[in-house]
Amino acid sequence: MTAEAPAVPALSYGRLVPVTVHFDDLDALGLLHNARYPVLAERAWAELWTEHGFRFEGDWAAAGDACNAVKELTVSYEAPVTRPGAYAVHLWLERLGTTGLTYGFRFCSADGAVTYARGTRVLVRLDAATLRPAPWSETFRAAGRALLRSAD
Repeated sequence: MTAEAPAVPALSYGRLVPVTVHFDDLDALGLLHNARYPVLAERAWAELWTEHGFRFEGDWAAAGDACNAVKELTVSYEAPVTRPGAYAVHLWLERLGTTGLTYGFRFCSADGAVTYARGTRVLVRLDAATLRPAPWSETFRAAGRALLRSAD
């Protein structure tokens, strides 16, 4: 008799991006350090946006939509991560405004079945010269619309 692998939950919105927790991400108690969750979520977002052609390569004036700043960050920790290995971050957009957006994230098992933490982050697109809010490009908005979570 062979054991069947558990079914991977289907995502009705957003993307599941693989991430790796390393031994040095753990704190003195052997738990994933609380500050690492947002870092791993940010790395997952950077990977996703890079797939769409949005990246920062050292020149803020040329960065376009990658020139943005965090306005707010919230994280709720639901279960401890106790070992290094393969995990995932489920990413989506809650809101896509003219100059800002709110993204949601869920730090989870590699298959998306177990949630360890969840949160939101508000970003504001900035003009590189003035550091004042600036509108997202239509190319960015099109990519972002595909990640919007529908109102349930």
